Amino acid sequence: MLTFARPIVLISCLAACVLVGSAAAEPAHSDTVRIMVNRLELSRYQKTILGLTQFGDRREGTARNRAAVDWIEAQMRAYGCGDVTRLQYSFDPKARERPSGPPMSDVPNPTVGGGRYRGTVAKTGVNVEPARQPDAHLRELNAEPSTPGPREEVWCTKVGTTHPEEMYIVGAHMDGHGWGEAANDDGSGSAIVLELARLFSDPSVQTERSVRFVLWNNEETGLDGAYAYVAQRRALQGLESPPGSGHYPEPRWLGMVQHDMMLFDHGLPGSDGRVASTQRREADVNIEFQSRAKEAEGAMHLAFAFQAANEAYATDYPAAVGPHMTNTDSVPFMDIIPAISLRENERGREIGAGSDPHWHQPTDLYRTFSQEDFRLGLNAAQTTLGAIARLVGASLKY
Repeated sequence: MLTFARPIVLISCLAACVLVGSAAAEPAHSDTVRIMVNRLELSRYQKTILGLTQFGDRREGTARNRAAVDWIEAQMRAYGCGDVTRLQYSFDPKARERPSGPPMSDVPNPTVGGGRYRGTVAKTGVNVEPARQPDAHLRELNAEPSTPGPREEVWCTKVGTTHPEEMYIVGAHMDGHGWGEAANDDGSGSAIVLELARLFSDPSVQTERSVRFVLWNNEETGLDGAYAYVAQRRALQGLESPPGSGHYPEPRWLGMVQHDMMLFDHGLPGSDGRVASTQRREADVNIEFQSRAKEAEGAMHLAFAFQAANEAYATDYPAAVGPHMTNTDSVPFMDIIPAISLRENERGREIGAGSDPHWHQPTDLYRTFSQEDFRLGLNAAQTTLGAIARLVGASLKY
């Protein structure tokens, strides 16, 4: 629990962040950022999600997951995104280790740093019953079980022209489960990362600092792909290789931004236990930091920078900032650098309390979601593109 003194400091910081965000709402390079944001297209975003759903739920440790990793790499190469790389690691749930970052017992959960439930809680679990998927093709596609062994995840990098040794990480997890298509969890977040990789890789775009676009694996098993990245890459930050080359395989991390379930903000279940069938008019993009993290203050500033970008560039839905980031791939980074996540709802007290009945269910299908649902995801993409373009000093050349 926070001490009595900490909220006072937090409130003063929040006020300062709001003032900074307001003053920075339209920086000098805003025309460049607006042009880039306007290049985002709803139809392309939807097409990218649809491309991911061809592999079913993309459960880790399966052939369908490996095929999805291949497809993601092919997309990045087609975009012209630089430094396309696979991180390799091994996963065995019986021999899991946490060589860096908070130990598993310290990872926040809905009752520790995630915002506690209030009122009637709709229990949400993971579907493990194939028979609940009525689509025979999906039942067959998702039939192979996960097995321990080698894993891979892909990234690519937009290298900065002035400070290639500094980098923001933009991520989402590509694996899912539940016998559906993992369209929302987390095809919707993965598509944001891929669309931003495409737009930043355009030859007309230059950035002062670097941006890395990462599609994590093994999120559903406990953030294992993100933990593997931290374990393997943290000590390499800022090292020039070879010396004098101006090449930095792992630039110094400035911040990490995660995207995890971006489409469905229909509100909490009503008294009958049902969630509304349409997107609520007051839907918003949730930007979360973790107030218990060692880098909480920097993460809070980063979150408000994203809210300011939403105010400037998002077309349909506003953003709300909250201190309860939990159970997502930004957690392994949160005690090292400022780390935030973008979501459709708060992970702990809203998603965990039944706000998305398709979470880890056979109904997490592309066809489940409406145009307004997809538009919420597009607004999250506009928010991140606008914020990152500002932070890395994006410019356009013709």
